[in-house]
Amino acid sequence: MLPRLGAIYPIEVEVTSKPKAEYQTDEYFELDLPAAPAVIVGNEIVVEGANISAQELEAVIRRHLGMVEPEASKKGFFSRLFGK
Repeated sequence: MLPRLGAIYPIEVEVTSKPKAEYQTDEYFELDLPAAPAVIVGNEIVVEGANISAQELEAVIRRHLGMVEPEASKKGFFSRLFGK
């Protein structure tokens, strides 16, 4: 998802991936970083300790760049019924 958005928008993408045990150490908590998984756009912590959909992330990136946010896609009957 991130490489695709980095190709579309003029943003720099940095991914930090570590074993889960490293995020639960005292040293990590002393850094005062958000709980993993986290997404930060600019100086805004968008989500902390949870996942984010591609549509939500794209809306945040567009807002950060001063662009108009994309319209929310309307879900059909079956999408609402089955949650897809």
